[in-house]
Amino acid sequence: MKHRIVVAVTGASGSIYARQLLSKLQAAAAQTEEIALVMTGNARTVWETELGTKDYEQLPFKTYTQQDFHAPFASGSGRFDTMIICPCSMGTLGRIATGISNDLITRAADVVLKERRRLICVVRETPYNLMHVKNMLAVTEAGGIICPATPSFYSRPQTIEEVAATVVDRVLDLAGIEQDTFRWGGEL
Repeated sequence: MKHRIVVAVTGASGSIYARQLLSKLQAAAAQTEEIALVMTGNARTVWETELGTKDYEQLPFKTYTQQDFHAPFASGSGRFDTMIICPCSMGTLGRIATGISNDLITRAADVVLKERRRLICVVRETPYNLMHVKNMLAVTEAGGIICPATPSFYSRPQTIEEVAATVVDRVLDLAGIEQDTFRWGGEL
């Protein structure tokens, strides 16, 4: 089965994760039927600040604005099987947790949850306050997956890109994308 995936990028810090995720999804094109992309204005600003580029403009994916409620994944009939929000701001998480669908990202997340499909929120905040924890609980209870942008180090990453890849590779695993990556008890 080829995947139809929505990737949403919010204004939380962690643009390196979004860039790597999109790059790896592009490399896994044989496993995907469609990748749809939604980026907030703040996501673009943070990307430019953290990565020093506007290379998000060169991505080969169909891109939608936050207010494009005609996007195919704004309805359950659109049949997208996975949504990844990377990074996922706490504001976005809070709106999803409380059912507020005020833009395409939160509407698409609501659709994915109501259709019992896969929602992966790569939250990027530290420390968490009680509302963050309660919102993560609510999204988890609704069927979503909270995957904090917490790198692992047992693969002995040597660069910041390799550190970020420990998170992105985990997200791709959760999304059902086959890849060559470090596995505990094995090697790359």
